[in-house]
Amino acid sequence: MTQYDQDLTDDSTAAADAPTPGATPPAAPPAENGSAEDPAEVARQRDEFRDLLLRKSAEFDNYRKRVDRERREQAELAGADLIGELLPMLDNLDRALGSVPVSEEDPYRKGVELIRQQLLDILSRRGVAAIDPHGEPFDPHWHEAVVREAAPAAADGEVLEVFTRGYRIGNRLLRPAMVKVAAA
Repeated sequence: MTQYDQDLTDDSTAAADAPTPGATPPAAPPAENGSAEDPAEVARQRDEFRDLLLRKSAEFDNYRKRVDRERREQAELAGADLIGELLPMLDNLDRALGSVPVSEEDPYRKGVELIRQQLLDILSRRGVAAIDPHGEPFDPHWHEAVVREAAPAAADGEVLEVFTRGYRIGNRLLRPAMVKVAAA
């Protein structure tokens, strides 16, 4: 084949590739996955991706909330342990005040009362509440029965005496109240 013949075949190939006037344009090239892009298919994929995004966002939000809740619970547990160790000191301050006669002039008693009040203020700021069930029905979730005594004037299961006050933070028990319960 000569150079002349080569040029002719190149021109005829180029003419065949050129669009003819009035002819319809060729179809769009296939998409990356090999199929033509159908508007319904594109909309379906868009909806799938949007749904996936919403699910992942909700999962992440739930994860974040769970981690925050676990962090708060962990901090409360650490605080509850420390408060549990302080409660016997508060009991001892109460015993000390109960063993000394009441006198407004006694500076030692006033000092012990001030220390006790400061400790109670700190505990109340932390959400600690005392459980003093005197005269209430016995509740094993909040009370520990140490003595059961026959008492005809009291109802069965009524708390007659509180030996040691119990404490709680919210609905979480730190220490049950040690009580004497009436028996029928």
